[in-house]
Amino acid sequence: MTYPSIYPTGATIYNPDKCWNGYTIYQARELGALLVDMNGSEVKLWKGLHGFPNQILPGGYVMGHTGLRPTAFSSQDQTDLVQVDFNGKIVWKFDKWEFIEDPGEKPRWMARQHHDFQRQGNPVGYYVPGMDPCVDCGNTWILSHKNVIKKEISDKRLLDDVFLEVNWEGDVVWEWSCSDHFEELDFSEEARNILARNPNMVSSGGGMGDWMHINCMSLLGPNRWYDGGDQRFHPDNIIWDARESNILAITSKKTGEIVWKVGPDYNASKALKKLGWIIGQHHTHMIPRGLPGEGNILVYDNGGWAGYGAPNPGALMGIKNALRDYSRVLEFDPVTLEIVWQHTPKEAGLLHPTDSNRYYSPFISSAQRLPNGNTLITEGSGGRVIEVTPEHELVWEYITPYWGSLLHMNMIYRAYRVPYEWVPQLERPKQTPIRPIDVTTFRVPGAAAPGHRQVTEVEGVEPYQGDAALCVQVDVETERK
Repeated sequence: MTYPSIYPTGATIYNPDKCWNGYTIYQARELGALLVDMNGSEVKLWKGLHGFPNQILPGGYVMGHTGLRPTAFSSQDQTDLVQVDFNGKIVWKFDKWEFIEDPGEKPRWMARQHHDFQRQGNPVGYYVPGMDPCVDCGNTWILSHKNVIKKEISDKRLLDDVFLEVNWEGDVVWEWSCSDHFEELDFSEEARNILARNPNMVSSGGGMGDWMHINCMSLLGPNRWYDGGDQRFHPDNIIWDARESNILAITSKKTGEIVWKVGPDYNASKALKKLGWIIGQHHTHMIPRGLPGEGNILVYDNGGWAGYGAPNPGALMGIKNALRDYSRVLEFDPVTLEIVWQHTPKEAGLLHPTDSNRYYSPFISSAQRLPNGNTLITEGSGGRVIEVTPEHELVWEYITPYWGSLLHMNMIYRAYRVPYEWVPQLERPKQTPIRPIDVTTFRVPGAAAPGHRQVTEVEGVEPYQGDAALCVQVDVETERK
């Protein structure tokens, strides 16, 4: 996928009448947790509060982390998980998962949190009518890491994924480790052989196998399936996905067993074949009660490269053996696996298969169902967040202007939309429509007008100024309240 070297950032499209209006929060690379309004104005920055992801809670509280373990010792370990108030004061903190003694570093407790967490009261981390997350009490579910050796998987050291339930006082009251359930994952003999030899070895921490790479974890919450007697969908059960294995699954909170699963083999049944291969996915969750589509599974199916199995021309060693160069957002029935709604290159207006790679984020990314039926989609690798209607009309678009210094990318891990009322410290912003720009006629200052040759600057001749009169330089700091 290629990008132009110059393109607008901030909010570029906005239809107030068709959007579900509110604030959007995301981690602005090294800056911290950034809150923007529908016109892209930066209304609040929690500097230094990073997010994997950032979540905003009612009352202007924000959750995130304050530190990252050096990659020389592990991969994507956050030192803590904290909740801060509107002014940035820490009001809750968890870091008592593992006492770490890295060579040359000060020994300390760490949370080793990564990719996701949920606060009691809300199963999914984004706004659900009538399901506000607790802000001064309650338990927190945290996705964390630990290192293990499991000979039945590989003789290599593994970076394992664990789910923790932590009470308000910071005590771990429940724990689940993915590697304890290897036999329930239904890997083929070919996949087992690949995993034994190379469980997705990464260089971090001196070399370890990031064998599953679970990147999301949420509760099911109340749902019609459980109400109808299907015990697999108990509200306390946890739904998750593993990027490197192409697996989506539900874990029973009571027994620890995996009670529902999609993948890793999408040729295993007619229903799976019709659903199609889900590859390198992110943010698998059940749409909560109270939102359109409640009870269905919503997932950002990245495509890209993931999975273990038979070698092929794109994966000579059988690792990352499933490949696809475009993304899909899928909403499907968890019982029949029928697709209820999707946003693919075709729905995005890219009708020809040769153009499908323009709708493509091969890593990170997410999808949030909004109360009006729209879907907020984070196309993470390109730093783009969009809101689309059920009919696939693009009614809001935002592109982050913040680029990382180490990884020179403006990527967004995950963005969330919340009501204006959740941040009462701010005055409700003015909502001004932003009409889409006709890119076939738009020119930067000094460029030739459409249908005109560039005029050489000579005495008495003014060069074409394009839309220079419309270009205004904005001091970012003055926009931030």
